[in-house]
Amino acid sequence: MSTIPTSVTEKQFEDYIRLHLRVAQRGYVCKIALYKVFNYILYRLHTGCQWEQLPVKREAESQAVEISWQGVYYHFRKWSADGSLEKVWQTSIQINHEHLDLTHINLDGSHALAKKGGEAVAYQGRKRAKTSNILSLTDAHGYIIATTGIVAGNHHDGFALKSHLQEAFKFLKRQGLNLAGTYFNADSAFDTREARKVCFNYELIPNIAENKRHRKTTKRGHKRLFNVEIYQCRFTAERTFAWIDKFRALLVRYDFNATPFLGAHYLAFAMINFRHLFAKPKA
Repeated sequence: MSTIPTSVTEKQFEDYIRLHLRVAQRGYVCKIALYKVFNYILYRLHTGCQWEQLPVKREAESQAVEISWQGVYYHFRKWSADGSLEKVWQTSIQINHEHLDLTHINLDGSHALAKKGGEAVAYQGRKRAKTSNILSLTDAHGYIIATTGIVAGNHHDGFALKSHLQEAFKFLKRQGLNLAGTYFNADSAFDTREARKVCFNYELIPNIAENKRHRKTTKRGHKRLFNVEIYQCRFTAERTFAWIDKFRALLVRYDFNATPFLGAHYLAFAMINFRHLFAKPKA
């Protein structure tokens, strides 16, 4: 298992990331190299520290910081709002295009506590707290290939699942991925008639655990297709979500606006997809 990168080298940044980050064409120019700013953002995402606590370096003579935490935060907010971080994640999918295994894809969701409330936040009785949710699709190797926006936590996992799946499958087709014959793994929380219908419309094979919904007797009619061996491969999705949890800033949501919180997810997704490419050579 590869270590998920929490920093990048200057060469990695220039080769795979900088091209997709929007920078000012005139006027303000950052006084330090952008790869350093990017690494400060990754540091905060990984450790979950407050922006004010970023360990910015100081110049040897004047002891002045090379950049203020406000400057790092400004770049993060800007790149989240203008879609730059989303483009970095999409690039990570394209770069791994030949390594993706689409024999089956896995759907799962992750709830984050939202202490201060905000957009797409609501009280969830199961968690006994305000939460927001994000659904992600992973391939058989654990690469994150599609995701939804932020969903309020008061809704069950099957809420608006039809539209979410349609957008996800359209996104995958725009990325040039062929989904015909792919098994779609999901747990019983996503067992809805609409979800199965969307899968058939996009030529996927729904492999969703049946939700008995308090039934005491066997449901009448044809028995649904369910491949237990392929369903057990969902552990790769659980492993991917464990990698996401490595980025502690995503465990508890403090952003009132949904855009920066989603941007932070895009950045974490990109680092997970880049894990083999950015792996440090063994000594």
